[in-house]
This record gives sequence, C-alpha cells and structure tokens, in this order.
Amino acid sequence: MHLYFRSGIPAAQCRPLEEYALQRRRRNHRAAFWLPAALALAILLQPWGALRAQDAAPAGAYAGSETCGACHNDLWTGFNRNPHFQSIALGKQPPERTGCEGCHGPGAAHVKALGDRTKIIRFPELEPSQVLDNCLTCHAKDFGKMNIRRSSHSTAEISCTSCHSIHHSKGVKNLLADEQREVCYDCHRDIQARFELPFKHRVNEGAMNCSDCHNPHGAPVATWAGAQSPRMVSHAFGNDIACVKCHTDKRGPFVHEHPPVRVEGCATCHNPHGSTNARLLNRPAVFTLCLECHNDVVGFGPRQEGIPNPGRTFHNIAEPRFQNCVTCHARIHGSNNDALFRR
Repeated sequence: MHLYFRSGIPAAQCRPLEEYALQRRRRNHRAAFWLPAALALAILLQPWGALRAQDAAPAGAYAGSETCGACHNDLWTGFNRNPHFQSIALGKQPPERTGCEGCHGPGAAHVKALGDRTKIIRFPELEPSQVLDNCLTCHAKDFGKMNIRRSSHSTAEISCTSCHSIHHSKGVKNLLADEQREVCYDCHRDIQARFELPFKHRVNEGAMNCSDCHNPHGAPVATWAGAQSPRMVSHAFGNDIACVKCHTDKRGPFVHEHPPVRVEGCATCHNPHGSTNARLLNRPAVFTLCLECHNDVVGFGPRQEGIPNPGRTFHNIAEPRFQNCVTCHARIHGSNNDALFRR
C-alpha cells in the first residue's frame, strides 16, 4: 500500500511518497556532485572576470588614451613608436582593446577620482596568472604561445612583465626589458657561465639568440629524449630537434640510424650551451664518450643484449690510434652506406 501526499490535491494526481523520496535523493546527489565543481570553476575564473570586467563596461566608462596622456605624459610621449599604438592608429578596435585602456581597463572612474589607483588595473599589483590572462586577451591567437599556460615559465610564476617592458623597453624588438640574452641571464646564471667557456654557441657575440633554439612561451613536448625531454626547446622542420635547423647535414633520415642521436637527442654527447671540450662534447676524449654505451652491459641497448665493447674485439682502447673512434666511424650521426657508420 502506497502513502500519498494530500494537500488539497486529488489523490489521483498525487505521486507515491516512495517515488517522491527517490527523486529528491537523486536531486541531492546531483547537487552534491556539481556544486563543488561549480565553486572550483568560479574560483578559477574569478581573476579573469575581475580583469576583463571592462569587456562589459559601458562606452561612457572609457576616457580615451589622449586623456591618459594628459597626466602620464612621460608614457604617452613616444607611445606612437610602440607596437601597441597600432590599436589606436587603426581606429577599428572597440574601446576595451584600444590604447591604454586595452590593458589597464576603463579609465573614466580613475580620472573622475583624480587618479585613484584602485580604479585602474596596475600590473605591478597583479598576480603572474592575472598578468598572463590580461596579455592573452589579444595575444592568445599567436601560434607561438599555444603552450604558454603549461610552459616552465608560467608554472614557475614568471609573468610576462618579468621579461617584457611595455613602456620602457631596451630590447631591439618584442618590447623586451633588455637585450634578449641579458633578460635570460637574469635567471639562468649557470647558462651564462657556459657561454664563457672556450667552445660554445656564439650568443654573447650576437651571432645568435636564445630564442633561436628555445621558445620562452612554451613548446610542445619534444619527440626526443623521452621523459627527460625539455619543454622549452623549439622544434625544427617536422617536430625534429632544434639543432638540425642549423646542422642540416645531421638531420637525416638515414638508412642506418645511430640510436642515441635519434632517440635521446644531441645532448647525449654534446652540451649545447658550452663546453671545455672541442665540438661541445661532454667528455674530453671521444672513446670515453662512446664507452658510456658500448660497455657490454646485458639488458642495455635497443635489443637488451648489450652494446659490444670495441675494446674486446680487435680494438685496443689503450692504444692512441683507437682512442679517436670517429677517425674511422666518421658518419657517427647516421649513414646511408654502412651500418657501422664508417666513411
């Protein structure tokens, strides 16, 4: 026998109490599932909503860049040479993406309050993630920034303004706060020291820049080096290692591949930033570098059978003539003729 609700409604139109209780439990279960997720999403989106509130601001909330220049004359003078001035020169962008207010938000309330700093977006007071959200309002369409949110810089809370200076740029381009290598050296002191070694890439001499090999805004997961793959190294040609952008003769594909080159990458044998050894090698003698793999250790190598130690055959590593392996195995990066990479 079912119990029914009888609140002035005919019994034929009332639902059984058991059915009502079941539906109520289902609603409570859905609420318990979705409410925490909705709250978490609201917390994550709060900085974005606060920063981009100017998107929904009425037209009267914008004062115009010329009004900003009346007080901030030091910043307005010369702004026409700034790449961001393009938004003003075109005259086609909406107010929320034009000039000063494209980054700092609606300025009418700031002007009315006689320069009250709480009425405008001030980048030094923002969290790194908030600075990134603001910049990506316009720069999100740049293909080179597609991985910026998971880049090493973003995860380490390095904001855009740590490297870029919008109003006081010293760099030749990209509004960098200083010359590109100097900006990178501020954090990467160990790499700066390597560029002072006898054998190195000529970054300090101005022949190349860090961004020739690295993407500071993040790069896709590398197709080499496995779990040790760097995430800030730009890819070259079809997802290949950055080194072959210049060293094209080492790219291949080859009929006979040298597994360390193809699988682990150039850094297996070379230090790309600098070395005390010729050809940027990690070890001073070539044969000691080769013996890191050619060591007869069972379970090592592509077939788990160990890689033969040349000293156990007709080579005698103690003799100087056998200590420079590339004298004979000259095509060590790969060969189309010989499986042993000989000339």
